[in-house]
Amino acid sequence: MSESMAELFRCVTSGVYVVGVASAERHNAFTAAWVSLVSFQPLLITLSINPRHSSYQLLKSGGVFSLNVLRRDQMALAEHFGGPNKNDKLSAIDWRPGKTGAPLLNDAMAHFECEMTAEHPAGDHVLIIGRVVGGTLLQPDAIPLSYRDTGDMDGASALFPARF
Repeated sequence: MSESMAELFRCVTSGVYVVGVASAERHNAFTAAWVSLVSFQPLLITLSINPRHSSYQLLKSGGVFSLNVLRRDQMALAEHFGGPNKNDKLSAIDWRPGKTGAPLLNDAMAHFECEMTAEHPAGDHVLIIGRVVGGTLLQPDAIPLSYRDTGDMDGASALFPARF
């Protein structure tokens, strides 16, 4: 195999999102690419999160999350929320709480609001299932940022095995 595992897995198409979480008056957000629509009836979205991530406990205690769809020109925003945990990643960003309380980025292409319905262990991550309770398409002509467009922004190439 001439390609690296990271290059191979970049062929699995997915978008890049900022996931907002909230519990009471606490808010946080992080970049995620492992997100998918999983049901039409009811509308369900799943996302994958590392249970050691600081937002995981906030998500579990609040039971809500937002999915902010990034545009192709928002790589810097993806890097901001994908970087190491800072005191308040949202402080320098224009956002508002949605009806669930989860952060909605005002400059996102679109956003969804979800209530957590289930979680399932998945290797070194946990799959969170959320029922979509709201959403808005803010910029219908924008092109979404794809995971492939981010290169190795998240450092994932170091986490893949050398081969199968």
